[in-house]
Amino acid sequence: MTFPSYPEYKEAGVEWLGEVPEHWCSAPIKYMALERNSLFLDGDWIESKDISSDGIRYITTGNVGEGAYKEQGAGFISEETFHLLGCTDVYEGDVLISRLNNPIGRACITPDLGGRVVTSVDNVIFRPDAKYHKKFIVYLFSSEEYFKHTGNLARGATMQRISRGLLGNIRVVTPSLEEQTQIARFLDHETARIDALIEEQQRLIELLKEKRQAVISRAVTKGLDPTVPMKDSGVEWLGEVPAHWDFKQSKYLFEFVTSGSRGWAEFYADDGDLFFRIANLTRDSIEPKLATLQYVNPPSNAEGERSKVRLNDILISITADLGSVCVANEAVVGSYVSQHVALARPMSKSVFGRWLAYFVLSTTCKDQLVGAGYGGTKVQLSLDDIRTFWVSVPPYEEQLSLAAFLDKEIKAFDGLIVQASIGVDLLSERRSALISAAVTGKIDVRGWQPPTSAQAPKSVQEAV
Repeated sequence: MTFPSYPEYKEAGVEWLGEVPEHWCSAPIKYMALERNSLFLDGDWIESKDISSDGIRYITTGNVGEGAYKEQGAGFISEETFHLLGCTDVYEGDVLISRLNNPIGRACITPDLGGRVVTSVDNVIFRPDAKYHKKFIVYLFSSEEYFKHTGNLARGATMQRISRGLLGNIRVVTPSLEEQTQIARFLDHETARIDALIEEQQRLIELLKEKRQAVISRAVTKGLDPTVPMKDSGVEWLGEVPAHWDFKQSKYLFEFVTSGSRGWAEFYADDGDLFFRIANLTRDSIEPKLATLQYVNPPSNAEGERSKVRLNDILISITADLGSVCVANEAVVGSYVSQHVALARPMSKSVFGRWLAYFVLSTTCKDQLVGAGYGGTKVQLSLDDIRTFWVSVPPYEEQLSLAAFLDKEIKAFDGLIVQASIGVDLLSERRSALISAAVTGKIDVRGWQPPTSAQAPKSVQEAV
């Protein structure tokens, strides 16, 4: 779908914009709230000690998404605290602008939250004059050019933040209220259509991941031959297994199980030996994830020498996402492991590492590990848990066949997931570009009307 440009343009006179339609006008954001009932004001300085279990709803910057309110958390303050701190009520329909965390300056319209609401000091409560359309403003504050400009103005070493003064001085360009309304109407329709396509692709990705997991779990517990005789494993959560398979604890499949020692932070370096952490593991595959790397330069007699990684070692997360796993390839040989990673060395002559890693990745094994986990806020496994989970064990040659089958299947699933993910990215880019083009006057949608169902795209490919 293509849209016309406006007949005439002029220089915006705004540093973050180029040309804009001739009849559009500019003003600093703070001057868009000059009427008696308008507002451009920071939220309130509410500390953790002020939070209570009920009362007046307290929302933060985490509730402000890019163009939409996000429901998360449920803090409250008491009526007494409200008056003590001199808080400001946030009303349904108020625009909230977040001054903290990327993207800086993102905005949303406050929905009906079922009662009185206050917000944190890092949100600006923006109640614009009557000549401004709130949804248009939120779309304007969701454009690429705007985010780039607010990002340049933000300051802070650990947390990026823009002051209300700098935010209020940003000049924006807007058309008449009638035209703002039309642009918002156009974007409501078009973004809803794109969002539906994105959701469709995201559902497909989740279905593919579920199917991939089911294929792994079935292969490592039932085998590949549906006609083979079965026997009862005697374990409720496992059910029947091929009659010629064994059933044993993992300690009989490993030469040994260990983990890294503590105190590695003092040896961190920009290069040297790879330090293998749970960030290098995933529940999506049995390959190491090497996008996030940490290196160490330990002394030659370091205690961690006992846990240096060899080819085909199995590395298993014992904290965080329990049972995330990989088989060590040449890229990670010689690395050291953290105390959050178990290093398990398979019996080289009877156990094929890739098959066993797939078993660890299966739902059957994960259920065992999660059930064995202990701890309050941080569930974790002991090394004994890694030594004592139960495994349905096929003959060695069948282990090779199962691993080869799963390598091929996982590669196919991953290819489909990548394609769907690319579709999501393209749709997201299309959505962002459309918003920016409409709110900065690059396209003229004054004559736009919602298309009929026959004109709407029927696939992701048509939309992008």
